[in-house]
Amino acid sequence: MPRLSDTIGRLVGQRMADAMTVAHGEDRLSDLTDFGPNPGNLRARVYVPAQLQPRPALVVVLHGCTQTAAGYDIGAGWSQLADEAGFALLFPEQRRANNPNLCFNWFAPEDMAGGHGEVASIRAMIAAMVAAHGIDPSRVFVTGLSAGGAMAAAMLANYPEVFAGGAIIGGLPYGTAQGVSQALERMRGRDLPDGPALTAAVRGASRHDGPWPTLSVWHGGTDATVHPANAEALLSQWRGLFGIGETPAEEALVGGNPHRVWRDRHGRAVIEDHRILAMGHGTPIATQGAEAAGQAGPFMLDVGLSSTRRIAAFWGIARAVGPAQARAGGAGGVRDGGVAGIVNDALRAAGLLR
Repeated sequence: MPRLSDTIGRLVGQRMADAMTVAHGEDRLSDLTDFGPNPGNLRARVYVPAQLQPRPALVVVLHGCTQTAAGYDIGAGWSQLADEAGFALLFPEQRRANNPNLCFNWFAPEDMAGGHGEVASIRAMIAAMVAAHGIDPSRVFVTGLSAGGAMAAAMLANYPEVFAGGAIIGGLPYGTAQGVSQALERMRGRDLPDGPALTAAVRGASRHDGPWPTLSVWHGGTDATVHPANAEALLSQWRGLFGIGETPAEEALVGGNPHRVWRDRHGRAVIEDHRILAMGHGTPIATQGAEAAGQAGPFMLDVGLSSTRRIAAFWGIARAVGPAQARAGGAGGVRDGGVAGIVNDALRAAGLLR
């Protein structure tokens, strides 16, 4: 069976890459070279604000398929928030030599196991950033969208001792797929393992016996690319790690969308879930109002809610964000479209997606 990335590349080609260009955006990132072992052949891009806090936090940001590190930063507004809050940023970037559509290979055994491939490259980048900028090792975080979200889950599973927290947007749980065929089934929400098996997959990824990173989960209620069942599976996977039940400690509406919080036995908020009901596949952003950050575009969906700001607030590295007003639409739309539609059309044409 051909690789998913090869199939999409053949059917979509340059049209997808052109559509993913964020118009008039400034690349604020610089390259990190000689960061150590790079078995995954990834590029490292970074942003360090002029006013860096003493012992600052580090946020690792993983872009989605067809995206670049600079494009994701422009859309999500991470460097804007870094300027405000004084933390450093690391943007691992996929290369076309590894994946023609710039997807992190979250489903490839050689790239998702600790000490190997792409996860090992990202781990080396983190170590280099910690050493170079006096990063507080207890304040390292990772987030990602879609394939980047699934790779963020792989980083949390393989190196839980490295991270204080993670955030997965439109992504998938760790350890659910080995190869393209299984990856497609999981993206459709099919044959996902049960909670105990999901938790066991994370526990088996490392010898970690300490505290687990906190987790923020974001998913569109109408996501037709990665089924929302994956968000529920992620929550189940991490509730098992923390030993907490299904019932959240808190439920509320944020911008008209459900927000749930689970707390550990000490009362600490360790898992949260944002379900953006009318949103398709992408990163929720706000381009207006008090929490404005980033720029709308393909997979950067203006719903009046900044996942960037709210994730950083959940982690405790930026100020809390107040009530939000959800938008019915906005630049980029709230449903799958643009490149997301192109990808899905390509998959359907290849017989890989219904």
